[in-house]
Amino acid sequence: MPELPEVEVTRRGLVPHVVGRRIVDVTVRHRGLRWPVDPELESLLTGRVVARIERRGKYLLLECLPNSTSAADSAADSAAGAPAPEPGWLLVHLGMTGTLRVWPQAPAPGPHDHLDIVLEASDGSAGGTDSATDSIVLRFRDPRRFGAILWSPLPESELPSHPLLANLGVEPFDDRFDGGWFHRHTRGRSAAIKTVLLAGDIVVGVGNIYASESLFRAGIRPTTPAGRISRERYDRLAAAVRETLAEAIARGGSTLRDFVGSDGSSGYFQLDCLVYDRTGEPCRVCGTPIRQIVQGQRSTFYCPHCQR
Repeated sequence: MPELPEVEVTRRGLVPHVVGRRIVDVTVRHRGLRWPVDPELESLLTGRVVARIERRGKYLLLECLPNSTSAADSAADSAAGAPAPEPGWLLVHLGMTGTLRVWPQAPAPGPHDHLDIVLEASDGSAGGTDSATDSIVLRFRDPRRFGAILWSPLPESELPSHPLLANLGVEPFDDRFDGGWFHRHTRGRSAAIKTVLLAGDIVVGVGNIYASESLFRAGIRPTTPAGRISRERYDRLAAAVRETLAEAIARGGSTLRDFVGSDGSSGYFQLDCLVYDRTGEPCRVCGTPIRQIVQGQRSTFYCPHCQR
């Protein structure tokens, strides 16, 4: 499933094409995602401008502001007693098989294409078939429908209190995240460190692939109780998490099945994995065969010699 690197790759790909454009049309073809899509999403989004795109853990956060160019219309609505639209956020989670792609000319929608957001042309017009500044389509595709498209009217100051964001741990590239952070938040925890990494309440976005890879780089066996790991070893793990995620982002993420970036490109980090999905193959460092176990119904890969 898309993890933090894949979501960040998607965000970076969307920004130059989407930010600053006005939404001119919205089509929802299937509302039965992980949570039902708001029945008023079309009217809530149409006419707004995508001001920026942020990421929190594995969530994409699109800030959608009332269109500043329609001041006359807003004044007319106000005079008529209609409430002025408030700023809001579109929260997108890619689930297990979701993608969010930009199409200059979108093909006919398939059975798994659940949402289209049409954005105005770069010249501010509706675009035209022969224009170099045509409108574009932002399309959400999700074969297994475990993803989410949610609208939140919360202001930015209150967005961290959203139920889906409130309990997330620190971002791995946040200055607060280091070995000390890890060490303080794992005292008294008997769960295996791999399980703790996946929980996301200490640090977000370290999914299954990157947890195995980070633990290998840090030389920590994935079954080690989190509360028994020393501060020094957590220093190595924090550095390994950041290093692994940064390399994955640079490689476009990992494409195991469905993931592609906003332009349709596949990721290539999986080609560089040191332990993930390499059961029985020799460790790239010591030559010992890589082992596979199951933790919390997820496969874990490690080297029994390099990780102790």
